[in-house]
Amino acid sequence: HMLKNIGAHFVIIGHSENRDKGESDKLINLKIKSALDAKLKVIFCIGETLSEKRKKITKSILSKQIKIGLKNIKEKKNIFLAYEPVWAIGSGLIPKPQDLFKTVEFIKNKFKDKSPKVLYGGSVNPQNIINLREINNIDGFLIGGSSQNAKKFIDIVKKTYS
Repeated sequence: HMLKNIGAHFVIIGHSENRDKGESDKLINLKIKSALDAKLKVIFCIGETLSEKRKKITKSILSKQIKIGLKNIKEKKNIFLAYEPVWAIGSGLIPKPQDLFKTVEFIKNKFKDKSPKVLYGGSVNPQNIINLREINNIDGFLIGGSSQNAKKFIDIVKKTYS
């Protein structure tokens, strides 16, 4: 409620930096419930590490994060999922377009009713936004490092909508 009181409309929950510091899927679930109770929109981050990717367990990791993170949450209209492969964040690496398309489809197919909006985050920059925006099942982008530089951020916005 404090965030809402200072004028926030959205909250990012489950970011890999917090997961790294020990934030569990169960704690993320409680935070999402609390945010929704406070009438905040939630950007729920999910993603696999490089070792999980190498072990080819991305889908089971994402499934677990979604299942536990959204446990007992019926109304999902104020939840946006952000697929952020941990290995891509700040690394300049991004998934191959066909892999990214398939992963976003996999995420959307986890939801029987209206699938949530799925954003992509992970080294989005003015160079790769042109290719990323061509992946037609991505509903938007969660921009990290590049958003801290006004010129880069404006460049991304212009290229997204040009």
